[in-house]
Amino acid sequence: MGGEQGKPVIEYGVATLPLPGQVETGDRYLVKESPRGALIAVVDGLGHGKEAGEAAEMATSVLEGESSIDLVSAVARCHEQLKRSRGAVMTIALLDASAGTLSWVSVGNVEGVLVRAEATEGKPKREAVFPHAGVVGHHLPALAPSQTRICPGDTVILCTDGVRPDFLDIETRGKPPQRIADDILRAHAGNTDDALVLVVRYLGGCHAA
Repeated sequence: MGGEQGKPVIEYGVATLPLPGQVETGDRYLVKESPRGALIAVVDGLGHGKEAGEAAEMATSVLEGESSIDLVSAVARCHEQLKRSRGAVMTIALLDASAGTLSWVSVGNVEGVLVRAEATEGKPKREAVFPHAGVVGHHLPALAPSQTRICPGDTVILCTDGVRPDFLDIETRGKPPQRIADDILRAHAGNTDDALVLVVRYLGGCHAA
């Protein structure tokens, strides 16, 4: 997608690995760019294998079809679509390039973290999404998206639970998103579930509040 004067707003990389012994992964991701910015998501179908993949695919298809994004409404539509499936957990985020903000919401244990290119007073180096307990398609809790500022060079990392949480120690400075994703998967993937890492770097302008 083009930003100011046709410049790209984001760049991203993804790395995925099925559970040992499985051919298909139950994890899916979405990066949908628009004039407003980008919608990004990682969805983990419950369990693993074909049926988990089908549930995750249903959710990403719903999100792909969204025209105007309200995160709570988008998750609710995924919930309705997945009621006859295994269900899924997910984290979805909306990067608003015009406002310089990142809004995100999480249901279940898809971990999300914003790694800032530069820490400032009142803004820590890393900021994590708040996880709401539940399963999309089976039990959807009341959701409250959070919002934070995002500036050029900041990096969003979303990981399914096949990635150990110690990935937060990864160094992102000076690395392209694909290398970060590959490094996380190589160093932190477990062997008990499918694993997926999505890394999105914001390249666009940061506007004053």
